[in-house]
Amino acid sequence: MEARKVFLTEDEMPRQWYNILADIKMNPPLGPDGKPIGPEMLAPVFPMNLIEQEVSTQRWIDIPQEVLGILRIWRPSPLVRALNLEKALGTPAKIYYKNESVSPPGSHKPNTAVPQAYYNKAFGIKKMVTETGAGQWGSALAFACSQFGLECKVFMVRVSFDQKPYRKAMMETWGATCIPSPSPETNAGRDALKKDPDTPGSLGIAISEAVEAAVSDTTGESRYSLGSVLNHVMLHQTIIGLEARKQLDKIGKYPDVIIGCAGGGSNFAGIAFPFVLDKMNGKAVEIYPVEPAACPTMTKAPFVYDHGDTAGYTPLLPMHSLGHAFVPPPFHAGGLRYHGMAPTVSQLITEGIITPRSISQLAAYEAGVLFARTEGIIPAPETTHALAEVINEAKKAKEEGKEKVILVNFSGHGLLDLSAYEKYFSGALTNFDLTDKDILESEKIFEKFPKPQLLKSR
Repeated sequence: MEARKVFLTEDEMPRQWYNILADIKMNPPLGPDGKPIGPEMLAPVFPMNLIEQEVSTQRWIDIPQEVLGILRIWRPSPLVRALNLEKALGTPAKIYYKNESVSPPGSHKPNTAVPQAYYNKAFGIKKMVTETGAGQWGSALAFACSQFGLECKVFMVRVSFDQKPYRKAMMETWGATCIPSPSPETNAGRDALKKDPDTPGSLGIAISEAVEAAVSDTTGESRYSLGSVLNHVMLHQTIIGLEARKQLDKIGKYPDVIIGCAGGGSNFAGIAFPFVLDKMNGKAVEIYPVEPAACPTMTKAPFVYDHGDTAGYTPLLPMHSLGHAFVPPPFHAGGLRYHGMAPTVSQLITEGIITPRSISQLAAYEAGVLFARTEGIIPAPETTHALAEVINEAKKAKEEGKEKVILVNFSGHGLLDLSAYEKYFSGALTNFDLTDKDILESEKIFEKFPKPQLLKSR
């Protein structure tokens, strides 16, 4: 009888991250003059050791021992067979979820927060500044900074700050300061409040505030930190998929379908990127990043050059984007309320290597409730989007009579999101669907930017 859970020992943990930049072609980030930027332009924002990772095309990058020591608090994370969910669906599919909710903050985010804190500390930085949507990234960085004795300041998107007060409490418990965004502390925040005093905020605005706060520190001891989108973040998260591959190998399985929710792209990249090269080399595997229908960055937005933040402080990045001025509706999956998508994920979409999907808010919560009632763990609102697509694929396997292997990243638990579940049960949640007119209006902002090339990696 197959084991319900597949474990790795600490000795079996990956000792290197996989860097997808070794295997795909990318458009470069651009400066205000429309020309590719050099590492020196990023130096006021990030420490040089992380900038080196950001631009590296080395396929395997060693994980420092100091980082491994902290990751061992919860890693390797278990791979779990969702037997009860399979039974409830009556599907011949075998569903495996990589349980990233076992980390101290309850999500995949510390997989990159810990190395980012380590590299900043090694570079002599004393304070890290960041933004957070639902609070999972802010909590993870607060935890990581506490491990390395660094100060931490977090600008949290206002709608999530109001919806999820205990995320703020988590950050403060680990010693961080949490500010609702937009705030009166920065020019970017004041501008946003002037335009709309009642704005729910957005990740784009919060990123602008965090970048501004970091680079305006005259001591030079602060740096900005991003929990998704950038190449070095995707790199750090690949420990998820590398572990999952080892675990599936132990039971003689290989996934037919790989699924992860995607806001900026990090947890999806973590589970999927180690398998992408297999697909590029001819392996038959379907790979689905899943987004909310209310913020259809991958499924409806164009592949363009755009800023990663609302104020335009960041370089122009080649990505699928709804426009950096776009403010998503206030749905509860705050970690998925981002106008753009990671350049690496976007590149794979343009090449047809991965296929994005979108899920409505109510369908996501329906899936989350079914998972909780069968497998026992209450998923984060972000994670429910991936689970809804898992259910779709499991039903498809039933219709086709095929015994598929489905691998999904369970990116985080929802124990601090129970107010959203309350609203779902009371009927207070609705679907937010953008019209084509809404999307076309937001896209006007791209007219002044260069156009990325459509590159082929193979």
